[in-house]
Amino acid sequence: MARVRRGFKARRRKNKILKRAKGFHFDRRTKFRRAAETVKKALQYAFHGRKLLKRDMRNLWVVRISAASKALGTSYSRLMHSLKQNNVRLNRKMLAEIAARDFEGFKSIFNNTQK
Repeated sequence: MARVRRGFKARRRKNKILKRAKGFHFDRRTKFRRAAETVKKALQYAFHGRKLLKRDMRNLWVVRISAASKALGTSYSRLMHSLKQNNVRLNRKMLAEIAARDFEGFKSIFNNTQK
């Protein structure tokens, strides 16, 4: 059986990592072992960051809805309870958008749930 030279496959594997390390400083960009460690950690941070983004956005929506409901004289929890009681199926993202951009529309939603 003939001997297999691994240069092509190994280089392709290394270049894939080094391409992802573009923009890092010093040896983290040029040396394969340091670049591989850094890229692996960066991917972990990216995964965690996506989860944090979801958490932060939900907090932002709650704050916006709370501010709008306080302007109408009620609390966030009472507003959400009345929405659920009246089967208003708007999620927090949409409610926050309505509260921020169309306060009159938010006020009409609020008035419909208070009956």
